[in-house]
Amino acid sequence: MIKESIIVDLQRIVGKENVFTSPECLKTYSYDGTTTWTHKPDVVIFPLNTKALSQVMKLSNREKIAVTPRGGGTNVSGGSIPISGGIVLCLSKMDRITKIDKENMMATVEAGVVLQDLVLELAKEGLFFPPDPQSYYGATIGGIIAENAGGPSCLKYGVTKQYVLGMEVILPTGEIINLGGRTLNNVIGYDLLHIIISSEGTLGVVTRADLRLMLLPPARKTVMAVYGDAVIAGENVSRVLEAGVIPTKIEYIDNWVINKIEETMPFGLPRDADAVLLFETDGASEAVERETEIIVEVARKHGAKEVRIAESINEANQFWMARRVGASAIYRDTKTVLVEDVTVPRGNLPVLIKRCKELAKKYNLEIVALGHAGDGNLHPAILTDITDVNHYQKATEAMDEIFQAAVEFGGVISGEHGIGLEKQKFLMKTIDPTVLTIMKKIKTLLDPNNIMNPEKIWSESDKPPR
Repeated sequence: MIKESIIVDLQRIVGKENVFTSPECLKTYSYDGTTTWTHKPDVVIFPLNTKALSQVMKLSNREKIAVTPRGGGTNVSGGSIPISGGIVLCLSKMDRITKIDKENMMATVEAGVVLQDLVLELAKEGLFFPPDPQSYYGATIGGIIAENAGGPSCLKYGVTKQYVLGMEVILPTGEIINLGGRTLNNVIGYDLLHIIISSEGTLGVVTRADLRLMLLPPARKTVMAVYGDAVIAGENVSRVLEAGVIPTKIEYIDNWVINKIEETMPFGLPRDADAVLLFETDGASEAVERETEIIVEVARKHGAKEVRIAESINEANQFWMARRVGASAIYRDTKTVLVEDVTVPRGNLPVLIKRCKELAKKYNLEIVALGHAGDGNLHPAILTDITDVNHYQKATEAMDEIFQAAVEFGGVISGEHGIGLEKQKFLMKTIDPTVLTIMKKIKTLLDPNNIMNPEKIWSESDKPPR
């Protein structure tokens, strides 16, 4: 428990109205997008500026109080769970878009800016920020940077790290540092900027970021290809890319998810399909038309039983809204969902899909899937009930085998969700022990008292082999 005198100090720093200790508030900030993790903090605070946040970190470091940074809480790896209690540092009130620089195609924003709000503001200037995680309605820029978020568009445009030019960071000891800058090229010293990106809030608190932007493309088209066999759908991803087309997006939705989406909110998806692929191309009108023709030709030639080209923007938006609500549809009627984001080389996506189907039969489980298929990034979800000990045990064993399969097929255990609490037990099996030792040394250097989101990525008891 945090001493009352510390609560008083926090109230002095950020204002009484920004410090919360009620049971209801602590419960609210005890969980994230996972269904298996929860832990109450001792206090939740909402700093309004960098100076106050720096003072909070200095106080926490001096008193050795755990600090868990948090944005929208949409992450699904347990990364924002205050597993060690202490302070939840919520940055949602630091939400200013301070500058949109169209001439240099960049924006400066605070960490609490919600991605959807940024997207809408940028669109007024004919600009966009390519990373688009499915949680963009609530995800904040700080969290997107902490997790190095991707999303459907990263097939063509890349992930968050390609669009962060500079940032302001508060270290666990309270120092305020600035990394990177506002230029596209910057090779001054070690690339510390990218050590903070994807560090899952364990090395410092990102308070402000300079983001690289892109011009909105003048044209785009959406294609839905329908398959009677999900494995063939997986094979079609590489087929399209081999044909010389790099779509903006290639998304995968399996039969169970299609039907759950249609039960929740009918979008006109084919309920008898074993899987569908959604393609989007963007760019100059002529190029978009030609790429669409190639996608349709390849899909029909290689096993699609139906191919639909969206006839209007509204129809295209319907398809993509269906994909975006797919994750929430999975959670709708299930008490516990184990959902992951294993990633394999694209050519091995079909065998990963096949392995998931085999494991569903082996364990007699419902294993369903969405995915950013263009990146080989699959989100298998196992539907279970944590209160049913036997069923939950089978579910965790099946997920273990999915992780093993991803590594066997040349992939990794996380493409965009991070490690957090959810995947710690797999980290030691999939990372070079020397690399893990280097990571821990960096953590100790920046966070000598281990207050910054402790117990995340690896367990403090993990001892890599010497």
